[in-house]
Amino acid sequence: MSTVVADVATGMRRCGSGVLLLLLPLHAGSAQRPEAALRLARPLGDGAVLQREAPIPVWGRARPRRAVEVSLGGATARTTADDEGRWSVQLPARAAGGPFTLLVVAHGDTARARDVVVGDVWVAAGQSNMEWPLARTTGAAADVAAANDAQLRELKIPIAWAEQPQEELGGGTWERATPQTAGAMSGVAYHVARELRATQRVPIGIINASWGGSAIETWLAAGTQGLTQQGVAARMAGEQRALDSTVAALRARIGTVGERDPGLVDGRARWADPALDDAGWATIEVPALWESQGYAGMDGVAWYRTTFTLTADEAARGATLSLGPIDDDDVTWINAVEVGRTTGYAAPRRYVVPATALRAGRNVLAIRVADGAGGGGPYAAPDSMYLELAGGARRALAGDWKFRVGQLAARVDWQRLNKIPAITYNAMIHPIVRVPVRGFLWYQGESNANDDAQARAYRAQFASLIERWRGAWAPGPSHVLPFLWVQLPGFGRADSTPPASSAWALQREAMEGALSLPATGRAVTIDLGDPDDIHPRNKRDVGHRLALVARQVAYGERVPASGPTLRRHVVEGARIVLELDHVGAGLEARGASGRLGGFAIAGADGRFVWADARIEGDRVLVWSDRVAQPVAVRYAWANNPATANLFNRDGLPAAPFRTDAR
Repeated sequence: MSTVVADVATGMRRCGSGVLLLLLPLHAGSAQRPEAALRLARPLGDGAVLQREAPIPVWGRARPRRAVEVSLGGATARTTADDEGRWSVQLPARAAGGPFTLLVVAHGDTARARDVVVGDVWVAAGQSNMEWPLARTTGAAADVAAANDAQLRELKIPIAWAEQPQEELGGGTWERATPQTAGAMSGVAYHVARELRATQRVPIGIINASWGGSAIETWLAAGTQGLTQQGVAARMAGEQRALDSTVAALRARIGTVGERDPGLVDGRARWADPALDDAGWATIEVPALWESQGYAGMDGVAWYRTTFTLTADEAARGATLSLGPIDDDDVTWINAVEVGRTTGYAAPRRYVVPATALRAGRNVLAIRVADGAGGGGPYAAPDSMYLELAGGARRALAGDWKFRVGQLAARVDWQRLNKIPAITYNAMIHPIVRVPVRGFLWYQGESNANDDAQARAYRAQFASLIERWRGAWAPGPSHVLPFLWVQLPGFGRADSTPPASSAWALQREAMEGALSLPATGRAVTIDLGDPDDIHPRNKRDVGHRLALVARQVAYGERVPASGPTLRRHVVEGARIVLELDHVGAGLEARGASGRLGGFAIAGADGRFVWADARIEGDRVLVWSDRVAQPVAVRYAWANNPATANLFNRDGLPAAPFRTDAR
């Protein structure tokens, strides 16, 4: 099977604008650049950042058995291409500097990489929170406008997968940070790179190998997981059969769907017309993703219609429409008058409805939903969907609506594909392991925290990934390449009572176990989450904290890089005393109340209750009037520990912990 390369983000934008997304079968050919007689590997193209203080490998393709000469900044190396045209040389290590031209000559053929600089290269990998672009983060307008640093660069590896390890990347070019390019860069990685540029004063290159929704299994080599190439191929074949079955089922249910959405023609929303006869449309429950209602695997465009009635007085005073979040993009009309549109599946929809759009009696609400991947349609809590009248009264909108598909874009289910073991490693990581780097930045784990068993399994998987990546990678400037990660933030509804278990807390604990490996570090972001959005938009603080860890672990700087961590606990009668490390300039409780939160305590019965706590110097005392003889304490032990507020005075939050770990 060939490598498959896809641009999911571009596909989603096209779907949102109403252009049909074509079926992309798993056996599609790779989207590679045209073959040239002589060429450099993609990581060595124009604008490349090369790792300083490490031997520089240079490789590529030429005509078979031709002599190849490579030069860079006065250093030269020669070799001969093999029978298949592969060649590689190694140039001596260099200090930071540039720009240079990397020149390759082979029997009259010439290849050049211009504006090459030498500095530090970091691999930024993981799922959507690493992939999340700077343009969609808090403070994006100012950050993008100020991005004018030609020494900060990113190579974004296109999403790709393959059954077998690949020699070459299927795409990707180096981009310099400018107001025109920075918005598409990883928000987290950009903020790390910007801080390292300011503190290390060398060029910083980010190789961005990330894919939203991907599980850790797909980033691990097959052998690491006890799998064979045949086993991976069998999983891929199973996905192809599942895709074929999904497409067939959708076609059978939906019937013939054209290449254009008949509901929107030349900008006219024909299916928003209140006079339209929709009696023949299907019925669907709203809110609920359409995949759960017989349209599994469907991406594309679908229309929703419902009605509500108003008195003349109500219509004359206008209203506000609340629809909650819709996956992915929507345009909404009332009586064929557009009242709002939103791009992005996480944003709650709340639209002001002018009186001119309303009428006494029957009113028709129509929503055109464009979905590029994953779930589709309105998915809020039912009480989030309503029409709020001028006086504050609310008219509920949840219930049975009319539904019709306008365009079908059945294709690979990304959220199943990127769980298959090894295929992302094969196509996105293996081709770059010969690139010397300064270290790794990792932000992944949400897709491995769906239940307790999965979260616990992550401990061994994560340690294996760190050790195997280090073992596979080209030598860098240090013997053990630093591996740094972002601990998962808070997400989901806060618990009213201490949870008996928490998959996200277990996943954080699993990652914490990797701190026993050398040259590792993590940024705690428990306070930077969004309870309603798995993609919190504040990537600036995430990047800052991760940069602090990099400065300490990779560059040996004496900077505060961690919030308080538990050293030990001592039971003293009815209270538990916590002795902490990384207290920095002292401990504090963040927030206006000044009271510590997020602690729970339990006796021998193991039943945790919320606890009182106070700071005494570098210690924290924890107790509860409900537990006379405590034996265990937990802090920030939940999917979203919203009240956890223990920090050091360097502004870094305490890491979640529990003393009853089993």
